[in-house]
Amino acid sequence: MAVICERFLENETIKEKVYVATLDPGLEVFVFPKKGYNKKYASFATQFGSIDNTFYVEGKEDLLEVPDGVAHFLEHKLFEGENGNVFDEFARLGASANAYTNFTMTNYLFSSTDHFEKCFDLLLNFVQEPYFTAESVEKEKGIIAQEIRMYEDNPGWRLFFNLLSCLYEVHPVRKDIAGTVESIMEIDEEVLYKCYRTFYHPSNMALFVVGDLEPEKVIHQVLDNLEKRNYQPLGDIKRIYPEEPQNVREKCIREKMEVSQPLLNLGFKDRKVGFTGRELFKKELASELLLEILFGKASETYTGLYEEGLINDRFGTSFVGEKDYGYSIMGGETPDPDKLYQALLSSIKKYAQGFREEDFERQRRKMLGEFLRNFNSLEFIANNFLYYHFRNNNLFDFVNLLEEITLEDIHARFGELFDENYHSCSIISSNGG
Repeated sequence: MAVICERFLENETIKEKVYVATLDPGLEVFVFPKKGYNKKYASFATQFGSIDNTFYVEGKEDLLEVPDGVAHFLEHKLFEGENGNVFDEFARLGASANAYTNFTMTNYLFSSTDHFEKCFDLLLNFVQEPYFTAESVEKEKGIIAQEIRMYEDNPGWRLFFNLLSCLYEVHPVRKDIAGTVESIMEIDEEVLYKCYRTFYHPSNMALFVVGDLEPEKVIHQVLDNLEKRNYQPLGDIKRIYPEEPQNVREKCIREKMEVSQPLLNLGFKDRKVGFTGRELFKKELASELLLEILFGKASETYTGLYEEGLINDRFGTSFVGEKDYGYSIMGGETPDPDKLYQALLSSIKKYAQGFREEDFERQRRKMLGEFLRNFNSLEFIANNFLYYHFRNNNLFDFVNLLEEITLEDIHARFGELFDENYHSCSIISSNGG
């Protein structure tokens, strides 16, 4: 077992450095030393998310199609080891452990102030030592089915996925991350092991550690752990996604639920896709900056809608951009979702003539300030570093890319993203309304 290469990432503005080692058979390890911090975070992630349902490995002929919800199911099952629940072992060491699955990745992480080396070994071991039996898989189906039903009763969750099902015709991003009660019933231990052997190979994974630590010591601990295992090279994983048409599937979906106040999400489908690396990161930052200029708490639109009583302080916006899909969302609680819907569309049209330089510069400075403040949070760094790494981005590039964005970029992004022909809305109203 050997270190293939070592390097480091740094940024002059932030004045920070991350040590990087690529370990045979392809695992990338990132160590971010932060002197003086008591807490330490470690994150072990794989590029396997809910949209990865059809795939094959280069060099093998078999095309695999698996049921919706397998990535999330695997996340659950890895915590149930042969010797019991891994959460209990972290708790005995005084550590806090967690995991999550999103559309593109699954992440396992812990934080601790003491016993870091033991906790780190525990993380490395349980993620690399799957234990599935027919009996345990059947038991887990009941647990996850209950979780799915719980989310189906969550108005915010329904609002979000109803919107995605309107925006997207066939892309799997329109489907719930956990799958459906019906789809998870098709999962067995054989399916789990096939997906595990493909997506949990070290060459498809990465480790990130941050805290008051010595990089060389952390890297050697990972090396020692990998030497116990007999990994063989894995070919490139080819993910197959259906060809998504540019149009939106449906203009609006309405649902009634038990809510104290109606909810609205307005979404725009991003049709300018296909980017990776710095281009993708810059597009994301330009989109977030654009949304902040349009609807941020300092904007005229936000102030007007708030004073009118159409929104409250839970109104928000977001942009998600991946290589082959992207969307922007704005909305929140409102006493009159139809009126808010029209008001948001009208406010977007009002800005079609362009933005003021002073608004652009003010919001850019605000975004930079928030990012630099967040960089004092080890939790923020641990939760974001590998997400950007898997998109061929470097979190450290945030500052330089934000400075590169011009007002002309914002005007261009506005034209790309806010075409009224490519929007949908999702409304949740009260059962009594």
